[in-house]
Amino acid sequence: MSSKTFLVCHGAWSAGWAWKKMHPLMQAAGHRLVTPSYTGLGDRAHLATASIDLDSHIEDMLAVIQYEDLRDIVLVGHSYGGMVATGVADRARDKVRQLIYIDAFVPNDGQSLFDLNEGGRAPLQKAARAGDGWRVPPMQTPPDTSAADVEWLSARRVHMPIKCFETPLELQNGSLTLPRSYIYATRITPADTFGPFARMTKNDPAWNYYEIDASHSPNVTAPEALMALLTKIAA
Repeated sequence: MSSKTFLVCHGAWSAGWAWKKMHPLMQAAGHRLVTPSYTGLGDRAHLATASIDLDSHIEDMLAVIQYEDLRDIVLVGHSYGGMVATGVADRARDKVRQLIYIDAFVPNDGQSLFDLNEGGRAPLQKAARAGDGWRVPPMQTPPDTSAADVEWLSARRVHMPIKCFETPLELQNGSLTLPRSYIYATRITPADTFGPFARMTKNDPAWNYYEIDASHSPNVTAPEALMALLTKIAA
């Protein structure tokens, strides 16, 4: 298989560092894995402000595409990153070859993450109010995460600007038509937040649908299985 460039739009509270286990796997397979951190998270946590929203993170990724001169991109959106990836694919249509959502939100034009996850709106807004008013503390890691990984994650996950969840996605160029795949992580929580997207994409001929026997962050808990799936889809 020819060398591919994978660009990751990471999840909330997380950052590029959370894809650490995937880099050697991608390198060994001859691919390039680019995992930038959004403004206000990870190695850019010192830049956090109350004004950061979904559009800020879309702009972050578009800047990486521009300055790293990325093209023929396999764009990956994980969790909240599905919101970001959808916006990036909309604005960089000539650069993105295909889009892969991993247990991610799939917004339509005008939808915010809270529109797609009504159950999360009130508790997360309450959590923000209990803190500094504009940030939400990290959610719990899935129970099958190893103790060493929990320690690694807990030391690095930071509070997330709530505006990112409140901002509606604005598609500037109409509906997406590029090839799209959905990976549903089947070790679900009772909330099964991503079940609706799994059902939607599984029953839509415009999508390729896959499942992975993993909890919400396979890049942490099942990197080899995720790698196998990503290379299969990208081929």
